[in-house]
Amino acid sequence: MPTSSRPSRPSRPSRPSRPSELSEPARSFQQSVIDEFRANGGKAGGPFEGEDLLLLTTTGARSGAARTTPLGYVRHGDSLLVVGSNLGGPRHPGWYHNLLARPLVEVEIGARTFQALAVPAEGARREELFAHVVQAAPGYGDYQAGTDRLLPVVVLERAEPDDWEGPGEVRTLADKVMEVHTWLRGQLRQVRAETDAHFASRDAHRGAGAVPVPGLGLQIRQRCLAFCQALEFHHDSEDGHLFPGIARHHPHLTDVFDRLDAEHRQVARIQGDLANLLAGIAIADPQRFRTELAAMSAELNAHLDYEEDALIPLLADVPWPPVMP
Repeated sequence: MPTSSRPSRPSRPSRPSRPSELSEPARSFQQSVIDEFRANGGKAGGPFEGEDLLLLTTTGARSGAARTTPLGYVRHGDSLLVVGSNLGGPRHPGWYHNLLARPLVEVEIGARTFQALAVPAEGARREELFAHVVQAAPGYGDYQAGTDRLLPVVVLERAEPDDWEGPGEVRTLADKVMEVHTWLRGQLRQVRAETDAHFASRDAHRGAGAVPVPGLGLQIRQRCLAFCQALEFHHDSEDGHLFPGIARHHPHLTDVFDRLDAEHRQVARIQGDLANLLAGIAIADPQRFRTELAAMSAELNAHLDYEEDALIPLLADVPWPPVMP
């Protein structure tokens, strides 16, 4: 697998991201790195000359504000690994707390920008990935040796599922809605696949002296939160902008939008139930868990189906991105 050729000490990019945790000189330095990165196609000079660097934009866990942090990274197959080293300090960096609350993040690498799902590794997988990181960038081993906390290793996965079947080039608002719906359906399928893997692992590790179950719980939680985060944003956009605009031009669809509004409230309830269900996966009865997850998935998919039937024909001629007057 390809690895980076970064210098051995991953220094300043791993600083915390929240302004309250940075002094004014540190904030100014960090912003200068961000500005240089964006002005030079993903490259920065000085102490970062030749270093593998990305920009990670998270959403504040409490503030909801976007926070951008320059970080060193190491490649692992098709994924990118970042480490919450915080220079070996006693606390996790702010960006790590943000992605635990809101797993959908934005990654800038080189001249490319894409959305990613941030999944901290657990158990044996964390140990394997951290060893991979240290082989490429030994400085992280020094940071781990200097603190009692376990440095988080976060896998950044491109947000599109492997079986992505989106509409291809997005030219209309109908294409955009279908792209979002396809992503949401893919996330639901992956949640179900990962829960099946979790229960199979749990069954295989029973008995006296059994080794711990491989850590899938946090991965499932992050994917569920990402699904809910994306669905909430999608519905807020529809309720706040898309639906009112269409309703003004199609007053005969009042009943349709009333139903969609009611469904959005119902879906919000299901999201909460889904999060609660997944929170108890470690002790859940597999048959009951699968039955409840299947029922929730069916209801969510039925909502997406209805929304597509009602809206897609109306949006097929609306250009995307919107054309400014």
